[in-house]
This record gives sequence, C-alpha cells and structure tokens, in this order.
Amino acid sequence: MKKIIVTGGSGRLGQYVLREFIDQGYEVVNVDVKQPDQDVCRTVIVDLTNLGQVYGVIKGAYGVVHLAAIPVAYSHPNEVTFKNNVMGTYNILEAVAGLGISKVVIASSESSYGFCFAKQAFSPLYLPLDEAHPQLPQDSYGLSKVIGEEMAATFNRRTGMQVISLRLGNVITPQMYPDFIKVVNDPTQKVTNLWNYIDARDAASACRLAIEAENLGAINLNVVANDNAMDIKSLDLIKAGYPEVKDIRTTFKGYETLMTNTKAKELLNWNPTHYWRDQV
Repeated sequence: MKKIIVTGGSGRLGQYVLREFIDQGYEVVNVDVKQPDQDVCRTVIVDLTNLGQVYGVIKGAYGVVHLAAIPVAYSHPNEVTFKNNVMGTYNILEAVAGLGISKVVIASSESSYGFCFAKQAFSPLYLPLDEAHPQLPQDSYGLSKVIGEEMAATFNRRTGMQVISLRLGNVITPQMYPDFIKVVNDPTQKVTNLWNYIDARDAASACRLAIEAENLGAINLNVVANDNAMDIKSLDLIKAGYPEVKDIRTTFKGYETLMTNTKAKELLNWNPTHYWRDQV
C-alpha cells in the first residue's frame, strides 16, 4: 500500500484530502500542528520549519501533498506568514529531494495573482485568467505562494521530481454553502477572487490525481469550479467589477468561470463535479 503524507490535513481542505486518499486505498499520514476534528488516520504533530522533523515524518512516503500554511494574508504579522509558509515549503522539498521521493503536490493559491489581498486594487490584463497571467502579489501570503512555485521548479531541475502546484480557488466545504449562497446576487461580493470557488471535494480529487499523474515535471494549475460563484452571468460580472478589461479571450455565454481550469482538466484528467447551484 502506497503511503501518502498530507501536511495540513487538519485544516478546512486537508480533512477532505485525507478522506480522498483513504477512500482510494492509500495509507495516509496527517502531518499538522494540531489534531483534526475527526480522526480518519494517524496524525503526527510536526513543526515544518524544522528540517529534521520533516525528514523524519516523510521517510518512506510514495508522495507528499503539502497543504500546511498560514492560509490568508494579514492574520499574522507579514514576516511571520512569509517565514512560516516559505520555510515549510522549502523543508518539504528539501526532505523529499534528500529521500528520493518523486511525487509532490503543493497548495498554491489564486492569491498568487495578487488581486485577493491587494492594498492597491488593480485589474486583470485579460480574462479568463489562465496560468500564464502575471503573478503580482502585494502581500506576504501571495508572495509566499509565488516563491513556493519557484522553489518547485528549482527542485525539479535538481532532481527531476514531479512537483504540481495547484492554484486553488476559494475553497468551500458543504457546510459553508448556506452562507455562501446569501450573496450570489450581489456583484460587489467576491470581486477580488474573480468570483471563483472550488468545492473541497473537487480540490481533494485534484490533489490525488496530481499525485497519480506521471512525467509532468514542475507545473502550475488553476483548480476552480467550472462555473462562477454568482447567480449573475460572467459578462455582467466583468462589466460590474472590471469594466476596464477589454481583452476577453473566450466567448462567455452564461456563468462560466473567470479563472480557467482547462489545463488541470487536460493534464490531470480531472473535472469538478460539485457546484453551489446544486445546493440551492
């Protein structure tokens, strides 16, 4: 049985990732700084900023899914968020390289593009947003994600390990939908994340498929739902939130996502199946 290490498995998304791998027959170990709300597998309390502890806990793993991080900007002093997130990711990759593990998935973020936590608001250069769009964060959280992706490329060059960075959208669990749907008619809401979302169950399946993928090198993939998060058509959202964006690179007919997930679908054979509209 292949062993998968999931860091941050006690968190909002992590609990779904643990279950996804367990349900697919993997041996799973949760690595976190706290116990999960529900015990579904063994949890080991580890400080990921300590390289020795990281080596010890991931030894013998087939693959590592690295979710652990301070998850938002400004919840901690900027330097604390930066140090925690960057050193945690570096130590995971360093230990993976030293132990000869060949599969890693890293939780990057929509925040790496810079819109979510910008102090000085700005607009996309074009829509829908794809992985080639410049990453322009103004905050330490988004910056930590950009650096994580650069570190992934560095370690791939050194060892050939496969490192897939998933630029996750706004992760929503089933329990969150009652509040989520309260603002779906207000275009002023969710503007800075381009009105995207991803169900935690679909994000979890993307993590598993990324581990199971072969020969992809170091790549970055947007992981969002196929539709937008609003009961408003996508072109109307653009007109309301980003009227200055004139470079529209697809034909929006309805409620399509404004942050394209085509690359993840093609390379991982993944497709989201959970939608907020099914919860209404």
